[in-house]
Amino acid sequence: MSVSVYYSARRAQPLTGTESTTVEHVLTTRAQSFPYADEEGLYLYDGDEDAGEGTGGNGNAEILAGSTKLPSDPDRWIPATAHVLDSVTALRRAVGGAQWHVHLDDVDVPWDEEEGYALPGLREVALGGELGG
Repeated sequence: MSVSVYYSARRAQPLTGTESTTVEHVLTTRAQSFPYADEEGLYLYDGDEDAGEGTGGNGNAEILAGSTKLPSDPDRWIPATAHVLDSVTALRRAVGGAQWHVHLDDVDVPWDEEEGYALPGLREVALGGELGG
């Protein structure tokens, strides 16, 4: 059984040139630090795929959208999930004024202004694994 993280941002204004450049920078740098070259990392849909379609009834269009299929190996799941959520946090901070929706399949991932996107206890478990704990 596979689990994926889905992420999208909506607002009335399209990305500015500066925001687009920053988004590309986040994608590049986060891809370089992704812990598993053979697993799927942060992935944004092309504009004609899913993003940018419709206004959702409130005048806001989807300006970014993507998903990441998480590893099925339990030893890789936590580090990959933490990395993807940190990456989406960086995207959210790069694109101001948008309404974001981030979820693991059917479960919403909460936003915290200081910590960003995280699941309860995820960072502690991920840090313990990095420290050999």
